[in-house]
Amino acid sequence: MRARILDGASKVFLETGFDAASMNDICRTAAVSKSTLYVYFTDKEALFEALVEQERERLFKDSDHWLEDDAPLEQKLVRYASYLAGILCSDAVIRTQRTIVALSERKPELSVRFYEGGAGRAQRPLLRLLEREVAEGTLAIPDIALAASQLIELSTAGLWRQRLFGKLPAPPDPALLAANVRSAVDMFLAAYRRG
Repeated sequence: MRARILDGASKVFLETGFDAASMNDICRTAAVSKSTLYVYFTDKEALFEALVEQERERLFKDSDHWLEDDAPLEQKLVRYASYLAGILCSDAVIRTQRTIVALSERKPELSVRFYEGGAGRAQRPLLRLLEREVAEGTLAIPDIALAASQLIELSTAGLWRQRLFGKLPAPPDPALLAANVRSAVDMFLAAYRRG
């Protein structure tokens, strides 16, 4: 039943946007009663947050292995940063981020949870890799959390903000994204590779 409600909510949010979506619309689309919906979700924000979390887990389900295999460090960083940059510049993520930004004045706690969940989920496997590489002496990084953020930010530099504000109306061309990521990884390794 929960999955059916989430599916219905996803359709309504995509068609009408978060603010215009009503719980009645969601119930009608999911073919459930309001009392059933409220067994699973306390309000529209909780429903939206559950959708975001579900999508986040789907997107990252198989991505961690790229940082765990025996490939050279540079290749691991390029693969992971490319995947993250593609996600961050995708239509679905940009749409969700715009919704969260619009809600941030009214629901700052929702925005904080969204940020912590997204950034935390993206950074955890990268942090583990960087910690291992520092321990092995491959990298010299005084602040690993900062370095992980830098790599992610550099990977989308000049692209993500344009997507968020609509200057770049569609996801960037794969060649442009690849060049951005390559440059980001080169800068990262120039700053932190030992020797």
